[in-house]
Amino acid sequence: MKIYPSATVRQNYNKVSEECKKTKEPIYLTKNGEGDLVVMDIESFHRREKMLELREKLLAAEEDRASGRKGIGIEELDEKLDALLKEL
Repeated sequence: MKIYPSATVRQNYNKVSEECKKTKEPIYLTKNGEGDLVVMDIESFHRREKMLELREKLLAAEEDRASGRKGIGIEELDEKLDALLKEL
């Protein structure tokens, strides 16, 4: 984990940008010695957002299962997919 004062971004943006892209890790910025911001490259951000979205969906599915709600079986899913493909 890298921690830099916020002035580093103002003084050397290119270095911070390159480091984020190279390491795929966030960089923590401080202001007056306290945590202030986290900076990460856009690719890592998008990957993180997709992962969080998937986790939310998995959690919802697990909650449905735990509460006794039944989903559809493999055979029923296969039939539905075949019907959709025929419509196309």
